[in-house]
Amino acid sequence: MDEIAKRLKALSDPTRLRIVRLLDHGELCVCDVMAALELPQSRVSRHMVYLGNSDWVTGKRKGKWVYYRLADPADAVQRRVLAALRETLPDQPAARDDYARLCAHIKAKTAATCADSDTTRQGDGI
Repeated sequence: MDEIAKRLKALSDPTRLRIVRLLDHGELCVCDVMAALELPQSRVSRHMVYLGNSDWVTGKRKGKWVYYRLADPADAVQRRVLAALRETLPDQPAARDDYARLCAHIKAKTAATCADSDTTRQGDGI
């Protein structure tokens, strides 16, 4: 029960839900998430740590930046919650706006933006 509560509590913040939505598009650098959410690095990183500690995301460091992706669901509850988010979040105006900013950022992104600008993006899952 404690693990389920911990995972669900992590999703109780709108910013973290927006991050989960963005990461369903594929692995993203912190700078990508910052641009999409229009938030400073410290705030995005704090939310990423929270999501990581509750098993929603995993990260890997490349140079000075960290690249995050959604973690593989640890159990049936997490799979079901993620499925519900994938069904619901795309209809949220904030999520649509975030995705539009992410697309514009990626289009304008240069190699100097972050440590490795050749990050492969997956499809539009969420």
